Amino acid sequence: MKTTVVLFAAALIGSQITAAHADEAFTVIRGGSNVGHLKVDEEAGRVRIDYDYKSNGRGPTMVEELRLGPDGLPRSWTISGATTFGSKVSERFEQAGSKATWTDSVGSGSATVSEPSLYVGQSASPWALGMYARALLADADNTMPTLPGGSIRVEPGETMSVSGKGGTVQVRAHAISGIDLHPSYVLLDQDNELFAYIAPAFIVVREGFESEEQRLRDVAAQLGTKRFESIQKQTAHRFEAPLRIRNVRVFDPKTLALTAPVSVRVEGERITGVDPLEVASAPGEVVIDGAGGTLVPGLMDMHGHVSQDAALLNIAAGVTTMRDMGNDNAVLDKLIERIEAGTIAGPRIVRSGMIEGKSPFNTSNGILVENLEQALDAVRWYADRGYWQVKLYNSMKPEYAKPVVAEAHRLGLRVAGHVPAFANADAMVEAGFDELTHINQILLGWVLEPNEDTRTLLRLTALRRLPPLDLQSERVQRTIGLIAENNVAVEPTIGIHEFLLLNRDGQTPAGMADYIDHLPMGAQRDAKRAWSDMSAPGDAEAYQGAYAKLLDTLRMMRERGIQLIPGTDTGGALTFHRELELFQQIGFSAPEALKLATLDMARYLGRGDSLGSIEAGKLADFFLVPGDPTRDLKAIKKISMVVSDGVTYFPSEIYPHFGVTPFANAPEVTLPKRTQSGGVD
Repeated sequence: MKTTVVLFAAALIGSQITAAHADEAFTVIRGGSNVGHLKVDEEAGRVRIDYDYKSNGRGPTMVEELRLGPDGLPRSWTISGATTFGSKVSERFEQAGSKATWTDSVGSGSATVSEPSLYVGQSASPWALGMYARALLADADNTMPTLPGGSIRVEPGETMSVSGKGGTVQVRAHAISGIDLHPSYVLLDQDNELFAYIAPAFIVVREGFESEEQRLRDVAAQLGTKRFESIQKQTAHRFEAPLRIRNVRVFDPKTLALTAPVSVRVEGERITGVDPLEVASAPGEVVIDGAGGTLVPGLMDMHGHVSQDAALLNIAAGVTTMRDMGNDNAVLDKLIERIEAGTIAGPRIVRSGMIEGKSPFNTSNGILVENLEQALDAVRWYADRGYWQVKLYNSMKPEYAKPVVAEAHRLGLRVAGHVPAFANADAMVEAGFDELTHINQILLGWVLEPNEDTRTLLRLTALRRLPPLDLQSERVQRTIGLIAENNVAVEPTIGIHEFLLLNRDGQTPAGMADYIDHLPMGAQRDAKRAWSDMSAPGDAEAYQGAYAKLLDTLRMMRERGIQLIPGTDTGGALTFHRELELFQQIGFSAPEALKLATLDMARYLGRGDSLGSIEAGKLADFFLVPGDPTRDLKAIKKISMVVSDGVTYFPSEIYPHFGVTPFANAPEVTLPKRTQSGGVD
């Protein structure tokens, strides 16, 4: 769950809302493992909340203090602690009469409240979702305005019975939407008290009912699926007739240039021709007026942990292929099944099978192993199911790498991954890795001592040590030489490091400056916060220097001919556009960055015959923008149309479902005329 929740800012709801019960306790479960707790103590209108969980070596730690009014809603609220990546939280909300004031990581604000309103906080626990579901249910239309802007709504859903040590409880699902890109799903009991917050991979459930974890995750997935199936029916255009996109220039990754104005023909899922503009439309064709814009091949984000929530947003951003770098394997299989069946929209997914060692810090994705034989069995399991590669992770014992790589290569699988704890990139290259994931995993080998444990946030915070590093030193040059000589690719995920090292409280991230105003208010405010703890003197400067060193390293790698792979690890979509802009900062031109994200990656994945360029016979994966992205890469944000596997989407129809203001209008579409016999002409 994102930490955006809602806090109340007016005392006008009425007596229908009941105060929370005293001494509530919840268990936080991720990927089948109990990873933390949510404890609530209430006495005489004062509430104290202790929220803490850790998964994959990181997670939030929050303490909240509330003073409630007679209606059971906050008059004051303080939130303190640290976010998932360590940044400090000191959030405060106060209301006296009609005057509301607040301070969060963005800054301070105030408002005079003339009607019931909800203040949008940043760092409260999921407990608040239950409280504000009650507030919204008590409102006449279940909708209320929010501070600093926007509105929030609750939609009640179906009821169900749940059983545990506490007996059997009747609960009802509720979707809370309007704050962020996606609804939050909560279960309330018969007294409208919070029973659980649920998501497909993460739940917070009332203590004693942990055995319902898998079922509740499935319920969350079903609620999301139902939503996306509805959006798909409204936004997916499957034209029964051939499609012609007229008056467009095509980006050709082979020449790094745009063609002369042409028209592109599509039948079913295939491109059937690219014609000179003077060729007339044939009878019965659907004609789309490209208005002189540019058609770009579908983009390929090479680092996703693909979720149902992110799938359609990637389509809207022109990302039609994603390489999944580790997931709940069963959940991913179901997602791929739905996408391929056309019941929901999403990119074409290339699967990487994660193999992780069992430890106190392990992630829950993929297959957890405790010994070498289990690791080898995991490789065979992935090979039997058609995975493209395996990915090794932080808690894998370094000595397993070489035999695991050998077995993967024997079975035709590639190997990518993190550098396991207590090893370095040199050892993984020598073990036979085909690709190294995340640039920090390489740089850490130059600044860490052998006994330092990168299964914790140290793998991020130790980057503060980078500024004085000499990139011409023997240690650095040996690593880069090994990578180059062994043709090992590097997938740096530059953008996530930009967020980690450069985000500052109250500032708009540079990579979001040209689109943050299009996002829902909660997403905007969440973006304007630091990821890392910048509280100690000199830390902010050290992180900024580390980012500069990171870019210098990547420039050196590019000059040495090392294959660099564009991927985000931040969900893709608009963040993938930023990833390509950052590739420009290390020396790629705009056309080269587009080629890298299209034809080069299609070939890298072994799919160059069917993807990566707009040519007759290839799959119809491309998008339309009014500008020229070979001159200004930012033009790829203003997408008016996406064709994915032959299905046509208009982002202006998709974005409103997520509270996003569209970037471009849909093009003009002319359908073929119907004849008297019922055919088309």
